[in-house]
Amino acid sequence: MASNSKTLTFEEVAKHNHKKDCWIIVHGKVYDITPFLDDHPGGDEVLLTATEKDATVDFEDVGHSDSAIEMMEKYFIGKVDTSTLPAKVNHSLPPPTQAHGVGNQSSGFVVKILQFLLPLLILGLAFALQYYGKKKHASTS
Repeated sequence: MASNSKTLTFEEVAKHNHKKDCWIIVHGKVYDITPFLDDHPGGDEVLLTATEKDATVDFEDVGHSDSAIEMMEKYFIGKVDTSTLPAKVNHSLPPPTQAHGVGNQSSGFVVKILQFLLPLLILGLAFALQYYGKKKHASTS
């Protein structure tokens, strides 16, 4: 890695987002991974979807080996100006909202009743079958 690395804006890096010219951002560093696309074990599509954003989370989620991390250094071309990165978008689902009304409460009540009654019904059925089996066995003897 060169000690006098250049600083690139997010907009500059985002322009390089196709198979013939592919740059990604990981941990604030910019990598030109174009020559590596065909060699990537996960395929080139995975890398192409990591363009036009900070791919640090995507990179960390996979759990790359130490040798893969070392290999990245030969593709390093500079650092990204972090002030030009877009605001993080929260892709998680919003918290569930409670529906107002009796319908939601009554369905919860029915589930609780079934959780209580169903095991009792199964137990009762087991005792009935055992009793019926003993009675039938006694009458045949």
